[in-house]
This record gives sequence, C-alpha cells and structure tokens, in this order.
Amino acid sequence: MFNTRALYALTCAGLLAACSANQPSGPKADIAKVADVKSSFGQDFKVTDVPTTGIDPKLLAGQKLPDGLRFDPADCAKFAAGQAMPADLKGNMAAVGAEGAGNRFITIAMETSEPVPVVDPGAGCQKVGFTGGALRGAVEVVPAPQIPDVQTQGVHRILQTTINGKPQLGEIYSYLAHFGDYQVIVTANPLVDGDKPVVPVDTKRAEALLTAAVAAIKS
Repeated sequence: MFNTRALYALTCAGLLAACSANQPSGPKADIAKVADVKSSFGQDFKVTDVPTTGIDPKLLAGQKLPDGLRFDPADCAKFAAGQAMPADLKGNMAAVGAEGAGNRFITIAMETSEPVPVVDPGAGCQKVGFTGGALRGAVEVVPAPQIPDVQTQGVHRILQTTINGKPQLGEIYSYLAHFGDYQVIVTANPLVDGDKPVVPVDTKRAEALLTAAVAAIKS
C-alpha cells in the first residue's frame, strides 16, 4: 500500500532536485484536486491516494550518490547528483499512486513555503554518465509536455549495479511542472515481477498525467 513516506522516498530518490520551485507567489491552486487523476486509471490498476498533508523535508532529501564516482562530462556532477531541499522547508502535498500494466505511476502536487532553485542542466549536461566500482548509470533530460504559463522538465535516470553477483537495473522517469509556489511531479517506473519480462515505461501516460494534474489543481 502507498503511504506518504513511500511516495516521497520513491519519487524524490529519482527526481534529481525536481522537488523544488523558483518562482514568486502567483496564482492560487488547490493541490487536493490532484485526486482527479484517479479517474484516468481503469480497473486493471491499483490506485491509492494521499490526502493533503504537511511536507516533511527529510523525505525530500533524496538519496546521495556514493562518493568517488566519475562523471562524463566531468563538470556535470551537480546535475547528476541532484540537490538537497532546505531543512526548514514548509508546505503541503497531496498524491495519487497507481500500479498496473507493468508500471508504477506516482503523481504529487505540492505547495511550498519558499522558493528553491532548480538544478538547471544547461546545454552541456543534457546526458550525464557516471561510474564507480560496481555502480554505473546515466541521467538525461527527456522531453516534457508544454503547458501554458507553466515551466516543465523531464528527467530519465538509469542505475546499474551488481548484488550477490547478479546484475540489477533500475530506471525512473520524472516529470516536473511548477508555477508560482506550486509543483506537480509525476514519476513512472517499471514494476519487477519475478522472472516476467520488464514492461517499458509508458512515458506518454506519465506526460498526460502531468498535464491533467496541473489542469486539475488550477481549475
């Protein structure tokens, strides 16, 4: 079952500092309306929602990459490693999680108390590889839906490692939309079910969720 801690831990571990906002206060929105996206999932999805609750900044810290990694390009380490959230950040969030068709989707709407800068990859860091020991991976910017008066960003993260002699592969797509003090975050990753083939992430559905969630909370 989804809960607040699980939603944040999963989402922000792969967001690469997308859980942030850097615009002044603007139009008002109702983050509770993110629950409207539940209707887009059919009966083959297990859907759970988290009603509006306070933000715990500790859950937004994400996961620190191990020390000693080599990045390519070397000057893109900041984008690949992500950015910690301020410890005193305050605000509220509401979320919807859905599992089905081989994918997990999490949609979070947040209203924060202060602006936090977004890590801008710049033209030279659109794709960053990293290696170190048994760990390797890549972070790349991917297309995000264009929404009027809203800044959007898409990031794809792949992580490969070896556990007990067996190769392990994980990936997550993260889509961010923010306007004023509000952010909508959608993450999508494949579900691992025993020896069954992994289903590719339905990025089109994730993009549609971002657009629908923004429209819902702004309505």
